[in-house]
Amino acid sequence: MTTIWGIILFIISSIGYVGQVISAIWPETGVKLGLTEAEADVDPAFYADIRGEAFWDTVILWTLPAAGILLALNNPLWAYFGLVGGGIYLYFAGRGIIVRRVMQRRGIRIGEPGSLKVALTFLTLWGLAAVITIIMAIAALPIS
Repeated sequence: MTTIWGIILFIISSIGYVGQVISAIWPETGVKLGLTEAEADVDPAFYADIRGEAFWDTVILWTLPAAGILLALNNPLWAYFGLVGGGIYLYFAGRGIIVRRVMQRRGIRIGEPGSLKVALTFLTLWGLAAVITIIMAIAALPIS
């Protein structure tokens, strides 16, 4: 079961990581792939926020895919990467959902309803994967 979760975790979290890498380095490609919004379609402050987030996420989001690989390989170090990566993805998901909802309620342009629905769906998926991984990692840690 842990090997299967490792593979699932790697796939789910890699979608987030690779998406942010593409959005940070090739924003036009990110728009074409539906990973991010075009600058003209959203409020300038929201665009600046998601661009900055994409750059920072390129630096830190690799930890959960690494946990998935280590878990699939049954390497005990996976739990530490799972805790760190899970925490990062939980923050990433929670912040993404809350910021979009608050901006939406304030009438700030954050994209088309369809793309917002996709974003919220994936953010929820990443948040759930993070929680599951954190619980599994805590259970896997050696007790002294």
